[in-house]
Amino acid sequence: MSIHTVPLKFETPFHSLPFDTIKNEDFLPAIQQQIEVAKADIQKIVDNSETPTFENTYEALEAVGADLNIISAALFNLNSAETNEEIQKITQEVSPLLTEYQNDILLNEGLFTKLKTVYEQKESLTLNPEQETLLEENYKSFVRNGANLSEEDKTQLREIDKELAQIKLKFGENVLAETNAYILFLEDENDLAGLPDFVKTAAKATAEEQGEANKWAFTLQYPSYIPFMKYAQNRELREKLFRASSSKAFQGNEHDNQENVKKIVTLRHQRANLLGYATHADFILEKRMAQSSQKVWDFLEDLLTYAKPAAEKEMEELKAFAKNLDGLNEVQRWDYAYYSEKLKKEKYQLNDEILKPYFQLENVIQGVFTVAQKLYGLHFEERTDIPKYHEEVQTYEVKNAQGEHQAVFYADFFPRKGKRNGAWMTSYRGQKNTNGKHQRPHISIVCNFTKPTADTPSLLTFNEVLTLFHEFGHALHGMLANTQYESLSGTSTYWDFVELPSQILENWCYQKETLDLFARHYETGATIPEELIEKIIAAKNFMEGYQTIRQLSFGLLDMNWHTQNPEQIQDVSQFEKETMQRTELFPEVEGVNMSTSFGHIFPGGYSAGYYSYKWAEVLDADAFELFQEKGIFDGQTAQAFQENILSKGGSEHPMKLYERFRGKAPDPKALLRRAGLLN
Repeated sequence: MSIHTVPLKFETPFHSLPFDTIKNEDFLPAIQQQIEVAKADIQKIVDNSETPTFENTYEALEAVGADLNIISAALFNLNSAETNEEIQKITQEVSPLLTEYQNDILLNEGLFTKLKTVYEQKESLTLNPEQETLLEENYKSFVRNGANLSEEDKTQLREIDKELAQIKLKFGENVLAETNAYILFLEDENDLAGLPDFVKTAAKATAEEQGEANKWAFTLQYPSYIPFMKYAQNRELREKLFRASSSKAFQGNEHDNQENVKKIVTLRHQRANLLGYATHADFILEKRMAQSSQKVWDFLEDLLTYAKPAAEKEMEELKAFAKNLDGLNEVQRWDYAYYSEKLKKEKYQLNDEILKPYFQLENVIQGVFTVAQKLYGLHFEERTDIPKYHEEVQTYEVKNAQGEHQAVFYADFFPRKGKRNGAWMTSYRGQKNTNGKHQRPHISIVCNFTKPTADTPSLLTFNEVLTLFHEFGHALHGMLANTQYESLSGTSTYWDFVELPSQILENWCYQKETLDLFARHYETGATIPEELIEKIIAAKNFMEGYQTIRQLSFGLLDMNWHTQNPEQIQDVSQFEKETMQRTELFPEVEGVNMSTSFGHIFPGGYSAGYYSYKWAEVLDADAFELFQEKGIFDGQTAQAFQENILSKGGSEHPMKLYERFRGKAPDPKALLRRAGLLN
């Protein structure tokens, strides 16, 4: 494979990654080589005898490591979407090398001296807003990563970063191993009571894949786990599956993450202290819209004030319903999905089984493409000549309204053994526009939807439709990026702003105008009836208080882990229980734990940032009110959103961008209005 070529120019359509020729063993030597190339480029900047300028320091630094970024993105994306023991071993080897390389840059005194020289002249420089941002962000990233530390402290910082990188990888591997290790095989058809046909068919196929004919298999993968919890009448089996899912990496075995949780938060705290911050949250929030821990606590507390009474009222209704229906005296956590689904059906005559036939995956994909076309003029053409990392992946060329190449788009929809749970957007190549050369991005979304069977296509629940639109919103942020610098492009923006493009797109799923574009019965082709759309809209805020409390509980847990000295925390379980007390709506369950599989905040990038989902909901509710006012496909509003939000990435401060789009600051009450929590 030509992975050693510099610069990387693959002989493929749009120079996309040649997945068909990449071998696992190519990654380590290629990354080692590209690290050396990047280090040599850094040294050239340091050794340059000319007076330091914005161009020969900041722009030169921006250009360093472009090929390394592409190769490492390929490796880490494969480790999430199509991993195996070999790839996991390589990422374990590569991770400390990349951390070391990053630190070699950030702790390079000669380089920092040059950057500082230019930074101190910033008032006299004539820079555009994006160049100003590059200057500020780069200089601060050096300071925030130890450029002003003593040599002894720099060495300590390197050790912390190296150890953190490895523990975070191990955390994710443990969760994946526990997810894959558990399968519930059922032989008695009576145990399937309540399950819709689509769930039984998928479970049969899963069992056959495992070499177990005449059985049904249920796993901890979401497309298997969630329908079982929603529909299975057998309460004991619901409890069994719930306990398996909620005790992932919390079982005292080789995959246990309790010590990893403590190590991660302790190392983060030590790192923050070393850099002069009181806590990890203080360090993180300096670079967020929220700006301070206190502001986040106030935000979460304010939402809690509105959501708690609503959630308690909803739970009382649910308990009364369960008692009346089945004589149940106490609703446990493994009962919630089952009874709320039944209550929803009774109140709105609506459930997944009624809706799924209208949401064939292929139609939903075309639907979201049509929405992108109506809003932003994008066209998606499926290509079979773009190499892919798995046969199930779909590949597209994206063109703009003028028919010009805009992006490459990969879509990967079904669960596999080598793929982690959940849904996410990522990129294989970023966007940039330097020296008259415009590099367009290669964007991917990865989901875990129910696979098609021999006689039924992949049919989505309405929640999965929302998930697809959500991830596609992130993808649009990547595809429509139009900045000078790759490090400020697309989703490279403040973490509590990055969910705005994804969450706002979910709003279109509740509009008749949108659903009429793609919601058709997979057998008859009939458009979704108007009364079903009215029911979807009516049921939109069903159990909204509960859902809000659930999100807040995760946000509060995250903040609690990251706003104190964790060295005093002895017991992960006890700490979590005490934190969750105020948001707990169910009786306590022993032997379960959220933290040990909380991928967002431990290996993922949401530490001291889980609140940002709710923060961004305020932004998206406020922004969508403008679309509702002007028309959901209003060209002028869409253009303003594209020009001020989607194309700008992190090139300016998010509040500036938002106010430019909206004409005013976001109204916090917009979220409460939409959620029906103001009453």
